[in-house]
Amino acid sequence: MYSVSTIIIASTALATFMGLSNVAFFDRFKFSISKIKSGEQFRMITSGFLHADWFHFAFNMFSFWSFANFLTQEFSTTNFLIIYFGSMLIGSVLTYYIHKNEPYYSAIGASGAVTGIIYCAILLYPEIELRMFFAIPIPGYIFAFLYLGYSVYGMKGRNDNIGHTAHLGGAIGGLLITLLLVPSLFQSRLIFIGILLIPIAVLMYLVKTKKI
Repeated sequence: MYSVSTIIIASTALATFMGLSNVAFFDRFKFSISKIKSGEQFRMITSGFLHADWFHFAFNMFSFWSFANFLTQEFSTTNFLIIYFGSMLIGSVLTYYIHKNEPYYSAIGASGAVTGIIYCAILLYPEIELRMFFAIPIPGYIFAFLYLGYSVYGMKGRNDNIGHTAHLGGAIGGLLITLLLVPSLFQSRLIFIGILLIPIAVLMYLVKTKKI
């Protein structure tokens, strides 16, 4: 598992370096609504290996490494990769669906995949204690609920350049894939799952009523 995590980080670092060094490479593999519509669906995955700068890369990969360690005893390498890339893809699909009528919309980053890993770990271990702003301790399940709620709020307001849609899609992907792989969680985490579904239900309502 450590080898797989290292390979993901190394390949993401290489792609980020190439993207930051070569504008043509960056533009060729970033998430782009117009390009995806023209048939370049591979961008839904390749964009997850690019980052805007090294801080963006470091934050995502540090978060990934920290939470991936919780999953080493739970999943095979294959299932771990399914969670990572499945969350990335679901984040991209949701982003495409929400922004499909914005031809100039583009995005990059592994946030969807990383968020999927984070929510998988929190679903398995809701007692995980996180540090908000690196100082304030907060239980993982409270963080999960607040984060999903904030993502919905950010998508609705569009007051910043944060990829809230990919974050939310990745979280949804991490939760759904984890439940498919570990269906016993429906018995041991049923109430917790219900709590996490509240902001997702809000999102579906906002999309249906065209408020996002």
